[in-house]
Amino acid sequence: MYKKILVTLDGSELAECSLPHAKAIAKGCSNAELVVLRVVEPLPERVASALMKAGEGILQKSEQEARKTAREYVSKMENSLKKEGFHARGITKDGVAADEIMDYSTKDNVDLIVMSTHGRSGISLFLFGSVAEKVTRHTSIPVLLISPPGCRNVPAS
Repeated sequence: MYKKILVTLDGSELAECSLPHAKAIAKGCSNAELVVLRVVEPLPERVASALMKAGEGILQKSEQEARKTAREYVSKMENSLKKEGFHARGITKDGVAADEIMDYSTKDNVDLIVMSTHGRSGISLFLFGSVAEKVTRHTSIPVLLISPPGCRNVPAS
């Protein structure tokens, strides 16, 4: 059913909780291709401004380091999946995460997007938004959201 599964990762352990689910689906779909995507978002304006004030080239070096770290992480994930026998590919993009996820998934004919939620709610969700919520709300591609163990506060009974 699914031929190409996009797994969005941000480098966190919470995001990686989606990998076992994506792998199980890929196996069940005659080893569908797993595409690991990590988006490098621009630094917040106040941070970028502070780095520019700190010295010439510091902002550029910081952005280059973030891209390098993202490429290394994606390469590590891709190689790990290939060692496990999966047809895998790693991609990094620069931009706003939700926008890049939706853009890439449409252009690359992705059949399923698999991503973890980070359990934000209340003021945290309002202030930071939710990549998962934005993608789910604005894409026509099926999305599987994984709630990693321990990321949600469960009210006591």
